[in-house]
Amino acid sequence: MVLDYETLKLIWWLLMGILLIGFAITDGFDMGVGILLPIIGHSDEERRIMINTVGPHWEGNQVWLVTVGGALFAAWPLVYAMAFSGFYLAMLITLFALFLRPVGFDYRSKIDDPRWRQTWDWALFTGSIVPPIIFGVAFGNLLLGVPFHFDDMMRPIYTGGFLQLLNPFALLAGIVSLLMVIMHGATWLQVRTLDSLEWRATQIAKGSSVALLISFALAGLWVAFAMDGFVITSMPDPGSAFTPLLKEVSTRAGGWMLNYQQYPWMIAAPVVAFLGMIAVFIFSQISKHGLAFISSTISVSSIILTAGFSMFPFLMPSTDNVNHSLTMWDAVSSKLTLEIMLFVAAVFVPLIIIYSFWTYRRMWRRLDVNFIRDNKHSTY
Repeated sequence: MVLDYETLKLIWWLLMGILLIGFAITDGFDMGVGILLPIIGHSDEERRIMINTVGPHWEGNQVWLVTVGGALFAAWPLVYAMAFSGFYLAMLITLFALFLRPVGFDYRSKIDDPRWRQTWDWALFTGSIVPPIIFGVAFGNLLLGVPFHFDDMMRPIYTGGFLQLLNPFALLAGIVSLLMVIMHGATWLQVRTLDSLEWRATQIAKGSSVALLISFALAGLWVAFAMDGFVITSMPDPGSAFTPLLKEVSTRAGGWMLNYQQYPWMIAAPVVAFLGMIAVFIFSQISKHGLAFISSTISVSSIILTAGFSMFPFLMPSTDNVNHSLTMWDAVSSKLTLEIMLFVAAVFVPLIIIYSFWTYRRMWRRLDVNFIRDNKHSTY
């Protein structure tokens, strides 16, 4: 079956959403564990338990982030170019923070010295807390619009600065992202640990789910009633190839809510996100930890979908010149590129999912102090 260009654009928008959700779910809980490491791990053995719940998986989880970057470059090169030039310093900070994770995991237990291990515990904490905050801040700025435009040679020109990214709404989005990761990591620890560590993770899961619900609601109210959204007023046929300069865009109060009026089924995403947070609290309270983790997974996925549905079809709106905003219709690669990449994705994305499920199934068990003591030389 030969797919038309418009359908390919839609498929790649959906695929990018799937990749972002895969990254948020898998890397989300291991970053959540890293954030909670110095908070609820009261002894070296407890911190080793926490690290080893994600020890077999964290490297595989990073594949989702690499895949997101590769897919963005292949499918939407203009967005890739603008994001990695405009957000360069933020990306660099994220990259250096991520450097701390592999060395932290690998070197922490090499030397049996409290100061050495505590240093790497804080390194893992830093490498886990910085990325979700910056990713949340980035999404917040996408909703607000990014200060860029194209010159006469179609070169993207970013006119903002790093401190401009740290505006109130973007910081709120960063808090939402951080709380989402903490909740997800806490629910993971509930199902993978025992005794006092399990109890502390349960308390964090309940508290973070409530805090996330409140902050997500505040962000939603801000978007609906205190923010101008972007709306396409005219553009060429979405099935054709055209540059971002050939459409007309306007801004209007509550513009990001129009998709929910045009496509009422989209409202399911924020509703399910809220229900998932409530379910995390309830299931954690009654010690149904497996259901709490599933609820957290659903909530995290729905939060990502809410952002995508609200902005559709925009990928990176422009505040310098709204008509230069990048959308899934015009910032996209050629039809041939999308077809080739779709074939590649059809082969490798299922492989990633299959081996991920296999590794989780093979290495699934609840860890306690006895496990660490019996395997002290073969675990992190």
